[in-house]
Amino acid sequence: MPFSIEHTVQAVQESIQAAALHVGRDPASVTLVAVTKTVTSEPMREAHAAGVRIFGENRLQEAQQKQQTLSDLKAVSWHFIGQVQRRKIKDIVGAFALIHSVESIAQAREMDGCAKDLGLTQAVLLQVNVSGEETKGGYSVSEVMQALPELDTMMNLSVRGLMTIPPWAEDIESSRPYFCELRELAHTIRQRGYQRISMNDLSMGMSRDFMIAVEEGASIVRVGTALFGSRTR
Repeated sequence: MPFSIEHTVQAVQESIQAAALHVGRDPASVTLVAVTKTVTSEPMREAHAAGVRIFGENRLQEAQQKQQTLSDLKAVSWHFIGQVQRRKIKDIVGAFALIHSVESIAQAREMDGCAKDLGLTQAVLLQVNVSGEETKGGYSVSEVMQALPELDTMMNLSVRGLMTIPPWAEDIESSRPYFCELRELAHTIRQRGYQRISMNDLSMGMSRDFMIAVEEGASIVRVGTALFGSRTR
């Protein structure tokens, strides 16, 4: 069968459904974010026609170009899932429905200030480096716990939950303990009873391991290659 984005979208959605039902979850509780880094507008239009409604971008300039090119698409939401550079915070805040990758209290302060200037509330997730890899950004578990009281006072940020990226490994099952740890961390935070911090969302799982992530409680999966094929650049 020739490559068809309609078919890949259907296959991913069916896999999400199967993983959710396997552990007694409602498949509707899992949101698919199509990772569109380097993906051109035409495949994105095909994905939209197949039912995709959220596009996740890693690079601001690329996202801005696509937002303009695809402005005619109905009911589209954009998420920022890449590393947030300080000099681009003012352009990212307000331009995306959800920022997945807040990795420090300093970054959060700046986003809160930008959102205040714009007169809006920016929804964010806190990126947690549960594996402790030096090559990955994000809060350590201890850092995120220390940051929560101040985050709870930020009137223009809405902390919706957590995000993580496990270490790459041949065996996709090796991702499971990291997903479990993020889920348990969210449970611990939820029990603290913060006023403005919710733990409704866990963004975890990508093309290789999203089914495992769903089994372990992911509410958002970030899928690119499984939808659009390998990147060409």
